Amino acid sequence: MTAGTSLRTGTWTVLADRTEATFTVRNFGFREVRGTIPVSLGSVRVDEGRVSAVEAALDLDGIDTGNAKRDADLRKPGLLAIDTQPVLTFAADSVEGGSGTWSVEGTLGARGESCPLTLTATGPEDNGDGTWRVHARGVFDRQALGVRAPRFLIGREITIELDVVLTPPR
Repeated sequence: MTAGTSLRTGTWTVLADRTEATFTVRNFGFREVRGTIPVSLGSVRVDEGRVSAVEAALDLDGIDTGNAKRDADLRKPGLLAIDTQPVLTFAADSVEGGSGTWSVEGTLGARGESCPLTLTATGPEDNGDGTWRVHARGVFDRQALGVRAPRFLIGREITIELDVVLTPPR
């Protein structure tokens, strides 16, 4: 939280059309592959001036790595199984910190599997239009979600970054 701001009690809503989720993973051991995943919905609950819960859903059906063949391959059952499990979820009920830096501990879910994910978040920053912006970043092991591929094809660690725009409760 930045100086001079306070967290209003209630549920802050993620503005999906103004929020961006990106990811980075190594390919062939040295190349970096970047992609985006559309955010479907999200919320941040604030109780008594403290963030008490965070939830989000990302639409894997819209995953885009800039390579149509790679995107089609990600749909396969051994990878993201997008045709049967098109949503990536995040839920956190442990948020610690303040003064602009937060540690958000939660569970990432995809493919019917889940793994722990800790996000380091900064903000909120006032956008000047009644909305607020939060940046978050975390790293997870794709194998914990059941994504199987030779390590040289897809690195184990995936970095996810979020640029989230929130509207405060009314």
